[in-house]
Amino acid sequence: MDNIKDTIQSLRDELREHNYNYYVLDNPTISDYDFDIKLKELQTLETAHPEFYDANSPTLRVGGEVTKNFNTVVHEHRMYSLDNSYSLEDLQDWETRIKKLVDGDISYTCELKYDGASISLTYENGSLVRAVTRGDGFQGDEVTANIKTIKSVPLQLKGAYPQKFDIRGEIVLPFDGFIKMNEERIVNGEEPYKNPRNTASGSLKLQDSAEVAKRPLDCLLYNLTGTKLGVQNQFESLEKARQMGFKVPNEAQLCYSIEDVFQFINHWDKARHHLPYETDGVVVKVNSLLQQEELGYTAKAPRWAMAYKFKAEQVTTKLNSITYQVGRTGAITPVANLEPVELAGTIVKRASLHNADQIEKLDIRINDVVFVEKGGEIIPKIIAVDLSQRPLDSIPTQYITQCPECNTVLERLEGEAKHFCPNYNGCNPQVIGRIQHYISRKAMDIEGLGGETVALLVNEGLITNYADLYTLTKEQVMPLERMAKKSAENLVNGIEASKQIPFERVLFAIGIRFVGETVAKKLAKQYKSIEALSKASIEDLEKVDEIGIKIAESVVAFFTSEANVNSIQCLKDYGVQLEVSAEKLANQTNKLEGKSFVVSGVFTHVSRTELKKLIEDNGGKNVSSISSKTDYVVAGDKMGPSKKEKAEKLNIPLISEANFLNMLL
Repeated sequence: MDNIKDTIQSLRDELREHNYNYYVLDNPTISDYDFDIKLKELQTLETAHPEFYDANSPTLRVGGEVTKNFNTVVHEHRMYSLDNSYSLEDLQDWETRIKKLVDGDISYTCELKYDGASISLTYENGSLVRAVTRGDGFQGDEVTANIKTIKSVPLQLKGAYPQKFDIRGEIVLPFDGFIKMNEERIVNGEEPYKNPRNTASGSLKLQDSAEVAKRPLDCLLYNLTGTKLGVQNQFESLEKARQMGFKVPNEAQLCYSIEDVFQFINHWDKARHHLPYETDGVVVKVNSLLQQEELGYTAKAPRWAMAYKFKAEQVTTKLNSITYQVGRTGAITPVANLEPVELAGTIVKRASLHNADQIEKLDIRINDVVFVEKGGEIIPKIIAVDLSQRPLDSIPTQYITQCPECNTVLERLEGEAKHFCPNYNGCNPQVIGRIQHYISRKAMDIEGLGGETVALLVNEGLITNYADLYTLTKEQVMPLERMAKKSAENLVNGIEASKQIPFERVLFAIGIRFVGETVAKKLAKQYKSIEALSKASIEDLEKVDEIGIKIAESVVAFFTSEANVNSIQCLKDYGVQLEVSAEKLANQTNKLEGKSFVVSGVFTHVSRTELKKLIEDNGGKNVSSISSKTDYVVAGDKMGPSKKEKAEKLNIPLISEANFLNMLL
């Protein structure tokens, strides 16, 4: 029996190596025929001896596992978006900003920005255990069975590797494979796919992994994430990933100045057209991981990275009409309805015109020929009008004066770019939009309830606001279109489960204008309950860190509405979390209230992230740069000399990690 086990293991190791040579190194050392013979031999042995099953065996790459529901998984390390730049001047401005925040020389790793579907792979003890889509950055869908079919994804790592880590990258579809797939679809009388990116993204959510295995997908990886990774910088981490068996693009380059970065961008702006994959830009990262940690993150993106987007593709088409949409806040958005035109691999029929000022600025009119491009190659936008083709009988566009849904006269407040419909509770799109926002993933994340179902519930008169969701019964929703017994049960159970969502997310969910995720967290931390927040004055609110007059006025206005107050009372009665939990409060104090801290260097007892969290949990404020308003600098090992010099010059106390921890006792 030991002999059979050894034979199976030997075949697995040999096939993994051949697979790596072929799909990662592009240097096959065995014929396809011989590979298939060895794979069949392994399959036969595994079938006869199921006791030697291995979840990461090369035989599982052919697929066969069917996934009916893709589980939602919370990312252990958030997958941030990247800030975009569209000119070399933007990058120079970015460099100027980061140089104010870190000490010493800055080098950069430049990598091509491949246009695919983002993925996060988790490895433990050298084996792939989980693959999760980006989702909203906080959580995504688990697609492990499908990812295992992609030959360039190592199921078992080579050489030395950390005990546990994530690696991020893109699932892409090479041009050659995309063309071949479309040729086969046309022969079979099927509609060809529009572009490689969307096809790759859609492949990840196919229920049958055997179908995914038929698609020539590839996986390009670029970012190690975790602790104790054994690397000091980004460029080194790319090489480390290659040594472990990952397919890491070789085009990455270490640049020692922003001028070197410009040369890299200018080269690849032309050379990218010869690559086997779609790419839409360059990602520039501060190379040093210590400097990355110093720079930290904004609410949405790392400060230490910037995406440079190549110039967007541009086409001309005819503007057929302008329609107007009503958002959940009552904001009116004009939409250009275009003669369908292909742009960057997709058919574009509509584009946002943003507001009345934009229409006036472009002097855009019905029947104009317009120039359209994709802003960031995602959202189509009209950038200009071809006046040489304007009809002689052209009439200037008159912006609407009444709501297109409820006919209420529109308002435009001083300093506002948009017009608004003030019919807060009687305008259907506003009512539906607020409830759709309430149930969304970053808010209450109600499983089993989607945007279309919300519209049905409102239109059928079953609910008029988000609090009404908690009165729904299975019997009420079952008669709805496409709502079977099981779906109805899932919906009602999902609504019930949302009562456990923490207060800060509820505060975001209720849709106070200008109160996004970050502001909701700050308000929840400051006021601890909806009741305390409802009693706050504009003056009180403005004292809260980063809360300006517009947010303060919006919060106060929200609680002066009788309808809003009634909805909040109903949520309270139904058991929704409208105050910070006792458990969370137990970990928070006001010991550092009113004090601001700059954290710099490397620490021994707690990580920089944990240290910053301790500051916030105890009422303090983290700031990124030293100024006369800074109260303390927590100085770790390898703190930059210029920061130390500036702190001493301004007489800001430099305290050690131990000094800081003693402040919390």
